[in-house]
Amino acid sequence: MSFQSILYEIKHNILTITLNRPDRMNACTVEMAYELIDAFNRASEDDEVRAIVVTGAGKAFCAGMDLTGDGNVFGLNEDIQPTLDDMQNRLDDAEIEKGVRDTGGQVTLSIFDCKKPVIAAINGAAVGIGATITCAMDIRLGTEKARVGFVFNKIGITPEACSSWFLPRIVNMGTALEWIYSAELIAADELLSRGFLNSIEPADQLLDRAYAIAGRICQHSPVAIALTRQMMYRNAAQPHPLEAHRIDSLAIFYTSQKSGKEGVKAFLEKRPAEYTDKASSDMPPFYPWWD
Repeated sequence: MSFQSILYEIKHNILTITLNRPDRMNACTVEMAYELIDAFNRASEDDEVRAIVVTGAGKAFCAGMDLTGDGNVFGLNEDIQPTLDDMQNRLDDAEIEKGVRDTGGQVTLSIFDCKKPVIAAINGAAVGIGATITCAMDIRLGTEKARVGFVFNKIGITPEACSSWFLPRIVNMGTALEWIYSAELIAADELLSRGFLNSIEPADQLLDRAYAIAGRICQHSPVAIALTRQMMYRNAAQPHPLEAHRIDSLAIFYTSQKSGKEGVKAFLEKRPAEYTDKASSDMPPFYPWWD
């Protein structure tokens, strides 16, 4: 698909996705949400992309959902009465997917399933869906002017975009509940002290810092990186470490035969490794193990 609300630019194996509605502080629309889903799905299978940086055009990252549209601003079909059974058994039916499912959640699920690491460069306000989509990203950097707000209760709705799963894993449950209950904007220094941000950067150095991290990621085996990303998220959610051991063992078994041999050889020869494996075609046979 062609993109109208975002920019999709690849340079030096790093994809930059820019939320591009600066006149609306990059407020998200249903169109933007579906463009983001397509962008992450496309990047996941594009071997030219080794890492992803997400930022906003202008002075904001994303001011939340654009609430100025007609009808249901979230694009939901109020003529139907969905049930939990529908969500269990009809999740991918067109009526449920388009008329019931939270589009922000569909975005974060596409990020969660992506094979490529994702870095959020939060250049200003990140509110509502602008806050929750960053929860699914691996590394979050912000400027001194970054403000994050989980403001859902303030406008009479509940948290979305799978944030009830992601946010307590980033900060503790008490902090997550405080932020969501209060529905206030959280300043950069508090975001950093509570572990939501990895670092605070000067505004003119934010993207350079994000690209520096992404560049280091690009030096490694894309298959090992893809496996590592999924292992960290999915194994951490298992009830017993034995489940992690099962997947760790298979991952080591297969990577040791391919990219691992090049990595060890390069280490012994004191040279940069030259990985040729591809995340699009060389994932081991047990991947994806959660299906």
